[in-house]
Amino acid sequence: MPPNFAHQTMWTGDNLPILRGMNSDSVDLIYADPPFNSKANYAAPVGSQAAGAAFKDTWGLSDVDAEWVNLIEAKHPRVHRVLLAAMTDGDKAYLVYMAARLLELRRVLKASGSIYLHCDPTMSHYLKLLMDAVFGRANFRNEVIWQRHRGFKRRTAKQFTQKNDSVLFYAKSVEHVHFQTQFVPHKPEYVRRFRKDADGRLYRDDVNPTRGGRRRIYLDETDGDIVDNVWIDIPPVNPNAKERVGYPTQKPLALLKRMIAASAPPNGMVLDPFCGCATACIAAEQLGRQWIGIDISPKAAELVTLRMRDELGLFYQGTVRRDIPRRTDLGPLPTPRSHRNALYGEQGGDCAGCGEHFRLANLEVDHIVARAAGGTDHVENLQLLCGACNRVKGDRGMAYLRVKLGLA
Repeated sequence: MPPNFAHQTMWTGDNLPILRGMNSDSVDLIYADPPFNSKANYAAPVGSQAAGAAFKDTWGLSDVDAEWVNLIEAKHPRVHRVLLAAMTDGDKAYLVYMAARLLELRRVLKASGSIYLHCDPTMSHYLKLLMDAVFGRANFRNEVIWQRHRGFKRRTAKQFTQKNDSVLFYAKSVEHVHFQTQFVPHKPEYVRRFRKDADGRLYRDDVNPTRGGRRRIYLDETDGDIVDNVWIDIPPVNPNAKERVGYPTQKPLALLKRMIAASAPPNGMVLDPFCGCATACIAAEQLGRQWIGIDISPKAAELVTLRMRDELGLFYQGTVRRDIPRRTDLGPLPTPRSHRNALYGEQGGDCAGCGEHFRLANLEVDHIVARAAGGTDHVENLQLLCGACNRVKGDRGMAYLRVKLGLA
């Protein structure tokens, strides 16, 4: 489906309503580096390009919309079962937050698309269950292990030193997924097996046991070593590196380039819904892919603009948006009012707010997720409320109505 957004667009705001406004099947690759539920607060150092960027990575049920839980329970039972497995309220709140967004991220992916979800051991076990529920267990491709620390190993109490992050790689459809095998230079011990010919080219003779012959292999004609799922060759961002902007959780360009080269076709669209300091966007630009980014912090939009102008100069034509895009892939939908009879039967004639029973004439069609927050006219986003409840709710979420009615 053609996207309803332009290449080099950066949104500032909550990514959930923005994602709800994007056309389905419009993105080739998603790289998501969300909060990790690390119980820590992060802030960029004063004097860095990212100064002013900060976020809280501690979660409670007050941090999520209670209506997300109700929607997930009603429409996505497999996802809801994962939420029930959470051990603490903080874990559940974090998973609710992620589930609402992962459902939308799956929708916007093309059939050939992939998602790489960056996480650490804090929640990776829960997130894999959640990804299985959203994308399907059969579409799991790899858990990539990235060694993010090198050098001195500190002694830790009652555990081994933690040095890795995980990246959960899922396809939307195994049958259609785009993937290009990646290579790295051969190891020195392999290169030492080669010798120079008269022209100075490195070669070795290879015996083919099935054909009983020999053939000459030239090193410069080989692809290199195939990249597996354990990545120890990409160091974290050096404090003195040109690419470093001081963002608290900045990832190296080389890490993002490997994922994009593997899973985004030439000129494909890359989405980073937790954009941060724009590393995925820069990597996509350098590799000739299209990109869009979303981040709740205005600082992220500043960093995208600064880094892209440094990268492209006057050729950078990107835009920063604060609105919610309007989907153009829905086609003509029936009016919400045309669903009244079906909704009346589904709800048994009860108001979705106060729960009282009414005649059909006394119930009004209401949007569960308001249009202003990215909600559509699909029947899945519609409900019936009595007139009194609808006036109280207005264009706010159902959580507001439940509080007003004393139900939350």
